[in-house]
Amino acid sequence: KITGSGFPLYKGKGAKLQRALIQYFLDYNTAAGYTEYLPPLMVNEASAYGTGQLPDKEGQMYHATADGLYLIPTAEVPVTNIYRDEIVKETELPIKMTAYTPCFRREAGSFGSDVRGLNRVHQFDKVEIIQLVHPDISYDVLEAMVTHVERLLNHLQLPYRILRLCGGDMSFTSALTYDFEVFSAAQQKWLEVSSVSNFVTYQTNRMKIRYKNADGKTQLLHSLNGSSLALPRIVACLLENNQTETGINLPKVLHSYFGAPFI
Repeated sequence: KITGSGFPLYKGKGAKLQRALIQYFLDYNTAAGYTEYLPPLMVNEASAYGTGQLPDKEGQMYHATADGLYLIPTAEVPVTNIYRDEIVKETELPIKMTAYTPCFRREAGSFGSDVRGLNRVHQFDKVEIIQLVHPDISYDVLEAMVTHVERLLNHLQLPYRILRLCGGDMSFTSALTYDFEVFSAAQQKWLEVSSVSNFVTYQTNRMKIRYKNADGKTQLLHSLNGSSLALPRIVACLLENNQTETGINLPKVLHSYFGAPFI
């Protein structure tokens, strides 16, 4: 009635649970040294090209044609572009950023045509973490980011698994990607809730994000990002995996954010 299928509406305690999760994720990330940003929800073509959304994923993005702007599919796009065409000092590294944004994806194609509920939607909330780091340590940083997201899922007390993707399953922008999947009790299958990737110089070369080393030589940084976390499937799995006869038990870390231990 309001928009069409694929655009969830949250009410009452459902809306409050969304807000509680977003605030918890942001607090968790900032406590780990990430600086919070609140970026624009639309970007220009250069920004979408810089992170690899264009020209590859043009059909999956909502395009405001009159202004030449694109609704963001993830906070990774505007946040990484903050440093586009900049040379940072080596002493400023690593640069750690986090942001909450709504995300917009057309999900065009037959793969999403028969998916109902919160599995695959056109608008969803997500908290993202992004790092710009020295090239020598990017794979160590990737492992640290994986541990960061894993600890978050442990705090939420959700059953999860971590997949190291093979080359054929990764996007062409990524050098190495780990996917996190949470088990859906209702559907009896695993659902992806986070993807953590090291893009090495792919994005920074497009955006010309560089640093000067001790010898004064200008070099490209490495960029990494991950979901921390995407909400629709987290919400669904929290509701599915914590049902009792009297209501839904919430994990302890959410009690103060939600204002109650159960729904």
